[in-house]
Amino acid sequence: MKILDKLISFLEMKGVAYKHDRHPLSYTARETAQAEHVSPRCFAKVVILHSEDGYAMAVLSADRIVDLDELRAAFGSRHLRLATERELEELFPECELGAMPPFGNGTLFDLPVFVDGLLLAEETICFNAGTHRDSIQMATEDWEQLVKPSVLAFAHAAG
Repeated sequence: MKILDKLISFLEMKGVAYKHDRHPLSYTARETAQAEHVSPRCFAKVVILHSEDGYAMAVLSADRIVDLDELRAAFGSRHLRLATERELEELFPECELGAMPPFGNGTLFDLPVFVDGLLLAEETICFNAGTHRDSIQMATEDWEQLVKPSVLAFAHAAG
């Protein structure tokens, strides 16, 4: 079963309203937000981190950049880095590289999830659904209730 099918099944099982969309091929979160006609503020991108405690998902708006120093401080970790492409392929074999949906904490993936608090201020959240052509849009509040992410401030405006 493809991750898109698993995600849709999960959302339907939980009774959560969502909208699945197919759009032209896009690789960056900003491009995908544009293809979906949504603000980059509500399009979530997933960045995978690695520390001595293992892997984790950092979820932030498409118009923001991860501040690794902030995350190192929040994690109390000196050895925090971005996951490599090879690690992403191993962690998310059912997803196209860089298109994993933000569903950790035992929902679809067993990775802890940290969200930049500014993303939660948006009414809706939109994100890749395992491919660079599929997106899901849903209420941010529903996503937060399902995923139960840890909320931090770890991003700043893209230059």
